[in-house]
Amino acid sequence: MFGGNSNWRGPIWMPLNYMIIQSLRKYYEFYGDEYTYEFPTGSGNKLNLKQIANELTKRLIKLFEPNEDGKYQYHSDDPDKVFTNDEHFKKEHFFYEFFDGNTGRGLGASHQTGWTSLIANLIMEMDED
Repeated sequence: MFGGNSNWRGPIWMPLNYMIIQSLRKYYEFYGDEYTYEFPTGSGNKLNLKQIANELTKRLIKLFEPNEDGKYQYHSDDPDKVFTNDEHFKKEHFFYEFFDGNTGRGLGASHQTGWTSLIANLIMEMDED
């Protein structure tokens, strides 16, 4: 019913993911290690809320890491993004407005440094754990 890259389960919006992760970290402060939940669903793997927040953070960070071809996930197979092969830009990050939920491809405006740069905060918070 809501297939494809619909707003129901498709696009990855950094501010929403950031708020969910922050909420999980805050709830962990209250519940601690005692409260665990199956993550991912159906895996049988029980994690506390802080561990779930970390796993979600790792998934978001993966968008900004080079794949096996040395290209970033958010524009690895996009022929329209010719700058990704330019020597001056191939190691530079673009902060897209949102990302495709299936492929991780960057969509919308490509320089949304306001909210997509929240990835930097998530990276720093992973170092604190």
